[in-house]
Amino acid sequence: MSLLKVSVLSLSGITLWLLPPFVFSRRIPLHNFMQGVALVSSFACCFEARKGALKLAKDEEFEALKQAAIDSDVVHEISTSVYVSEEVRKKEAEELLAANSRTEQEQEGELEAIRESLELLLNKTSSDSGELTVANLSPKRQEQIELILQCYARGITGKNKILKEVWGVSAGSSQAYRDAKAEYEFLMPFVKGENDD
Repeated sequence: MSLLKVSVLSLSGITLWLLPPFVFSRRIPLHNFMQGVALVSSFACCFEARKGALKLAKDEEFEALKQAAIDSDVVHEISTSVYVSEEVRKKEAEELLAANSRTEQEQEGELEAIRESLELLLNKTSSDSGELTVANLSPKRQEQIELILQCYARGITGKNKILKEVWGVSAGSSQAYRDAKAEYEFLMPFVKGENDD
């Protein structure tokens, strides 16, 4: 029931209550009957207006509850999206930290390789003959030379095949492949020296 209908019923009830004494005469019996009908009608309009007003109040209360439920759903959705975005940012930060620690480990590996190369150069310059010798290499490098020689003995001569057999890396643009290729090229003079012997 709309507010307009409640207002019309209320005004009609008041009008039917106040108007009959001024419109109808008390001396005419029909007018007395009409005045009584008007009063009863005014009561009916007022009771109907009251009933409509109560229904309208319940509808407004229901709409208020529905709006509160919608608002709480929106707040819940916003808080959920904020939580999810924070978790995503946290995960990205952890991935960045993990990537930084991996790059630090790769840098340490490169530094170790450079350190071994410098030690080899120092050993070469300090040796009497000035020749590169396998004995001056680290055990790991000596083992790699042995594996390369075994590959040659089995008929594997391609650089990429040797890299796959000895270092376990396939041809590509990865950092591991580049590192393995650099080590391979560094060890080739030693391998040729061993083949000559």
